[in-house]
Amino acid sequence: MATPIYIIEEQRLRRNLTLIADVAAKADIEIILAFKAFALWKTFPIFREYIHATTASSLSEARLAYEEFGAPAHTFSPAYTDEEIDEIIHCSSHLTFNSLSQYERFHGRAKDVSIGLRINPEYSEVETLLYNPCVPGTRFGVTADQLPEQLPTDIEGFHCHCHCESGADVFQRTLVHIEEKFAKWFPQLKWINFGGGHLMTRKDYDVELLISLMQDFHRRYPWLKVILEPGSAFAWQTGPLVSHVVDIVEDKGIRTAILDVSFTCHMPDCLEMPYYPDVRGAEHVDEPSHTEPYTYRLGGNSCLSGDFMGYWQFDHELQIGEEVIFEDMIHYTTVKTNMFNGISHPAIGMLHSDGKLEILREFGYEDYKNRMD
Repeated sequence: MATPIYIIEEQRLRRNLTLIADVAAKADIEIILAFKAFALWKTFPIFREYIHATTASSLSEARLAYEEFGAPAHTFSPAYTDEEIDEIIHCSSHLTFNSLSQYERFHGRAKDVSIGLRINPEYSEVETLLYNPCVPGTRFGVTADQLPEQLPTDIEGFHCHCHCESGADVFQRTLVHIEEKFAKWFPQLKWINFGGGHLMTRKDYDVELLISLMQDFHRRYPWLKVILEPGSAFAWQTGPLVSHVVDIVEDKGIRTAILDVSFTCHMPDCLEMPYYPDVRGAEHVDEPSHTEPYTYRLGGNSCLSGDFMGYWQFDHELQIGEEVIFEDMIHYTTVKTNMFNGISHPAIGMLHSDGKLEILREFGYEDYKNRMD
């Protein structure tokens, strides 16, 4: 295609889903999809072959679960509002409150749902503070010292999220802190949700350790249903973002290949995290080399001065119109895109197992205009 496009590959998606379903069965837990990382609803028929529920963090996500996935959501939000809470409840099977004050305000309206509290174990190994929910002063969750000895009778579960693309060894160490602080309340509960960030589809992830941890947990607390809600694990390495070189400019010896995509609009995690994405056929280098002629900084097509990243070493001179392919750009990236500067989202396509590319969605002026309507 001449336009930029995200391409999700069905074969890779099914590989991840198969692994996740296998872990869930062996560990006797429920693993559900977190929409905050992946919400391409036209792929839900595939997901429903492997999983049975999803997790939402807003009214729109809860409606997407209820209306498009076909099952009520496990919903958590930092702050529910009077205007939205009743519709959220209608679309949810589980409703987790972030604070005791939110619980006190809304729990009486939460009929026919299983109510939970988000807890804060005050321990997380996430190094990037922007993504660490357990930093001092966090707005997420209730610490152990804030809980009464006897929980309100309608609280049936705890929700704890303190990982980000983490390994099973991190979960093993975190679980010690969770149990030390909160296990005394477990006899009062029916379920516990250990949140997301369990990157079980990454090649070096110790799947057997995760299964063993969950089996041991069941032996200690056989009455507790265990839920995990990863997002990245489902869509990990399931497809690229394909862009094109629009221009090449040079200043002070730095050559920038300007693309028809934007880091700030289409790959914001690259700037927020930050991290350097893998570029097909190129190697990331720390600085441009005077001896290697094909080193380029990659620049986006927005007016933000900092809409660039660099540097990448190619094995040839880039040409205008040439494809530049960013690997692993489906999870989080597709849900974080924006239309700053009026720049359209890339198209979204699915490469089916038979090799056929289906265009799921294309974007244009009306999409931008309607955002301001």
